[in-house]
Amino acid sequence: MKQRVQALLRNQFERDAVLEKPKDRSFGHYATPIAFSLAKELRKSPMAIAEDLASSFGESEMFSAVESVKGYINFRLSEHFLNEYASWALENEAAFGNAECSGKILLEFVSANPTGPLHIGHARGAVYGDTLLRLGRRLGYDITAEYYVNDAGNQIDLLGLSLQLEGRAAILGETVAWPEKYYRGEYLSDLAAAAAEKFGKEVFADESRQMELALWAKDKVMELIVSDLADANIHFDTFVSEASLYGEWDRVMAKLGEGAYEADGKVWLRSTEHGDEKDRVVVREDGRPTYLAGDIIYHNRKFEQGFDHHINIWGADHHGYISRVKSAAQFLGHDAESLEILLSQMVSLLKDGEPYKMSKRAGNVILMSDIVNEIGPDALRFIFASKKSDTSLEFDVEELKKQDSSNPVFYVNYAHARIQTILEKSDLSREEIAAAPLLGLNEDGDALLFEALLLPEVIEDAFTSRQVQKLPEYLKTLAARLHKFYYDYRIIGTEDEAKYLKLFMVVGLSLRVGLSMMGITAKDKM
Repeated sequence: MKQRVQALLRNQFERDAVLEKPKDRSFGHYATPIAFSLAKELRKSPMAIAEDLASSFGESEMFSAVESVKGYINFRLSEHFLNEYASWALENEAAFGNAECSGKILLEFVSANPTGPLHIGHARGAVYGDTLLRLGRRLGYDITAEYYVNDAGNQIDLLGLSLQLEGRAAILGETVAWPEKYYRGEYLSDLAAAAAEKFGKEVFADESRQMELALWAKDKVMELIVSDLADANIHFDTFVSEASLYGEWDRVMAKLGEGAYEADGKVWLRSTEHGDEKDRVVVREDGRPTYLAGDIIYHNRKFEQGFDHHINIWGADHHGYISRVKSAAQFLGHDAESLEILLSQMVSLLKDGEPYKMSKRAGNVILMSDIVNEIGPDALRFIFASKKSDTSLEFDVEELKKQDSSNPVFYVNYAHARIQTILEKSDLSREEIAAAPLLGLNEDGDALLFEALLLPEVIEDAFTSRQVQKLPEYLKTLAARLHKFYYDYRIIGTEDEAKYLKLFMVVGLSLRVGLSMMGITAKDKM
């Protein structure tokens, strides 16, 4: 709706006009403050300009009223326009909420080290990234979802050591001197048992085979990560191995040019020239590249692939990496402004008001798979998308297991199921209902219809602002309006039955499409 209104105003005013939704619906469906921006140019008061512009519309099929109020121009959409749009939406569900946005975007998210199962912190970034991906694709963007596999460096060495020590302790029965830092958890016991079956028990006693174990184990952990993500309906198009990139290091170093220099036996990045608090080491004294070196090669690869825009979703603890990675991009000759880095904060879980217990399988974290098993993927996705990603999130898993209105995903799904149930109770066919004109609705019906048809705007706003929480907020509001209307008005057997049921079908469409943008399939029965 908003796009069609803006297109008409662009033609009428010969310029783009900002559209707002008045808080008081009695003022209309939309309003524009364009008169204020024209006041200086036209040397007239906003009120006078607004009156002139409002009167220039005359009769319009789109609007039932165009009025000037204190310098604003208010628009009330006609019921014929709303009926036409609703009918089109019901006939074109796959296109409802679509747009014609263009551009190639590389979206990287999760990218957890393949050294252990995903925990709930990873899950939040995963849900955020996948929801953003679905929204962008609905709008027409060509988006590639990518997982950067950090399979090089100390963490892989430590995985091999941890697995070998676990094997010596659990399989060979030796007394092991555990180092201060190592990976632990039941998943390592499972890996050790599988390694013994594949390689033979002797692999744990041979230190020369530690890296062989490490590389095998990280592949197994990646299989576990991919499986956990799939259980939450999250999938990636490409996986990029950090270890595979180091053959490019010499070329990338040469490309950095004066952006890199040697001092104290190390190679440094001049990141202070682009806002970093200090220069950063990229190659240690012993010639081993740092974690930053891998990021530099990886981001150079990203930019050389020809995407128009790049989005990274990182954990909030990676905030300090932003300036150094963008600095490297500039030195490599790329446009750092096309690299957008979004942060995802950690999650705190409660169970019956008490802190949720850590997982034995992971050692010291709460596993994503444990929460999916406990509350289901739909509840996890809904609650993890329901708050701005760069703010902390706390919730009680017991609340999300309840089958009542206190559980937001149940509440929204129940609205969709309620619609399907009442449609089945009617003697009218779906075709007869869809053909009924949505004319002469009461005030509550008009408000419910307008709310249902706002979904395309919500999708665009949630993606453009990168605030995916706007979608679950909208769905809860729409569901609440539906439930209230259901209780306030009798539908079956009334003269308005077909009209009200068509209204409900439009609401059901928006609930269904909106949930699909969150990776959730709407329920028809509860």
